[in-house]
Amino acid sequence: MSSVSPCSTHFLRTNPEKHGVPRTSGPKATGQGREKELQKIQEYRALVDTVNTKIHQRQYTNDVLGMTTRLLETNPEYYTIWNYRRLLLRSFFENATPSTSGTEDSSNKYSTVQQYITDDLAFLLPLLRKFPKCYWIWNYRLWLLAEATRLLPSPIVYQLWQKELGLVGKMLTLDSRNFHGWGYRRQVVSALEQLSVAMGSTTTSMTEDEFAYTTKMIESNLSNFSAWHRRSRLIPRLLSERNASHGERREFLDEDLALVQRALWADPDSKDQSLWFYHQYLISNFKSGSPQDASIILGLSNEDKLAYLKAQIDDLLEMLDGAETCKWIYQRLVELSLMSKSLNDRWPVEISDLEKWINKLLELDPLRKGRWQDLRKQILP
Repeated sequence: MSSVSPCSTHFLRTNPEKHGVPRTSGPKATGQGREKELQKIQEYRALVDTVNTKIHQRQYTNDVLGMTTRLLETNPEYYTIWNYRRLLLRSFFENATPSTSGTEDSSNKYSTVQQYITDDLAFLLPLLRKFPKCYWIWNYRLWLLAEATRLLPSPIVYQLWQKELGLVGKMLTLDSRNFHGWGYRRQVVSALEQLSVAMGSTTTSMTEDEFAYTTKMIESNLSNFSAWHRRSRLIPRLLSERNASHGERREFLDEDLALVQRALWADPDSKDQSLWFYHQYLISNFKSGSPQDASIILGLSNEDKLAYLKAQIDDLLEMLDGAETCKWIYQRLVELSLMSKSLNDRWPVEISDLEKWINKLLELDPLRKGRWQDLRKQILP
């Protein structure tokens, strides 16, 4: 992603982006308002020039740090200023790094580094509320925590990361589909698990808790793509850590198939794709040659796979009644039929049905017309 130019006026008039709502410019300023805006731009440019000069002169001071704060509060997408801030803090950290001269001296210097980091984490909070989808804020916050991990004792670092888990939980409560927040949460959980190992904790995995969290978020919003995706990534590890038997894995698969099918039945003609993608993940377990490390159930016989596929086809055909304009149902029917044929070289439905479904896809999904035409040539005699 490219930065917003320091000379751009757009950032002075944009509203914070909400999920699914693009940023839009406010009303154009006229008269006196225009003059005030031009003055702000001139002040901003002058501040940028001052910061550039002082950084090039290696004036790594608190005053310069304050200048970067003012710039980032105005334009958090100017990534060069974030890099300047890293240079400043790295300089402060080096000057405060504990020596080996004594316990008290080390404790004081650890405290200094911790204070710099906690102050900067606090500085970022209002920016995250105002600009929750700005990459540079999230990246910089992770950098701060990585520096804490590098420089501070593990118990202190663990507390910082633990607070981050609470913070990202609150942010996802406000916007449950913010993929920045979900990505950040994954990294926070990974850091906490690694720290638990380093500290010799008897409980190091957070997989069970995170899986329960995805269930909670899905139940509050079925269209949460990030929650469904996170769930799919957790499942293989979850079952492995549980040392789940074949029967337990099969029961798990049945329960999740029932979960997503109930959600699809609630609104089969929905334009939302997240449920269909998760359904695709589940049925991939019946695909010939599916990767073992991503599978929910292992060692399923072809006979069992065919039985599952037939049940899914029957359910979708029933769902189709009243949802004849949902292209996802036709697409999934074709995919299931192809999977079934790959297992026993026989179509599970009449060729005329396949032709009808592909023709509906050509009608409902014209952007992929070439794909459906090629598929029709492969299937139909």
